[in-house]
Amino acid sequence: MDYVIVLERTFLFYILITVLYRFMGKREVGQLGIVDLIVSILIAELAAMSIDNRKESIFLSILPIVSLVLIQIGMAYYSLKNAKVRDAFDGIPSVIIKKGIINFKEMVKQRYNIDDLLTQLREQHIRSIEEVDYAILETSGNLSVFKKSGDLSEEYPMPLILDGEIQKDTLTEIGKNEKWLEKILKEQKIQIEEIFYAFYRRKELFIIKHKEIEK
Repeated sequence: MDYVIVLERTFLFYILITVLYRFMGKREVGQLGIVDLIVSILIAELAAMSIDNRKESIFLSILPIVSLVLIQIGMAYYSLKNAKVRDAFDGIPSVIIKKGIINFKEMVKQRYNIDDLLTQLREQHIRSIEEVDYAILETSGNLSVFKKSGDLSEEYPMPLILDGEIQKDTLTEIGKNEKWLEKILKEQKIQIEEIFYAFYRRKELFIIKHKEIEK
């Protein structure tokens, strides 16, 4: 009888967790953020406890599992609207190589060593650091690499505004200030709140408004 109960609970949780993960959205394991990873671990633990403890009602595990999924969905939706919340939970990408120069200070900050860098470069079929113009360590742990090229069209786009929030570090990096940015926006008669994403590339500012992505 116990074997039947275990099998029934295993099958039920398999179906339940599959359905709930569909609601949470499609993301690869390597792309999971901190919140996604924590929720995944807790769901696995709760399911395992319920399967092992056959005397307790199965709903004592289903309730917290569903609650965790609802919390995760709520946080994901809220983080779409609030860049500060998104950065707090997911972190922000780190520039590891800039214009062919390794940023050792940022590597120490991220506890990311040279072996990690070389390994991820090899995974992208890059033999030497000298081939790299920019390398950005994403919040998922993946390394985005931009190779050196004589073609200026392949310059890395520098994000200046995200969801109406000015990226001050990027302004400093390109040698500009907020007054310079405000002047350009004023000339184009654009309010910063209207901007979904703005980036700087080839000495030009490119702007994508909220209304343009909502069409």
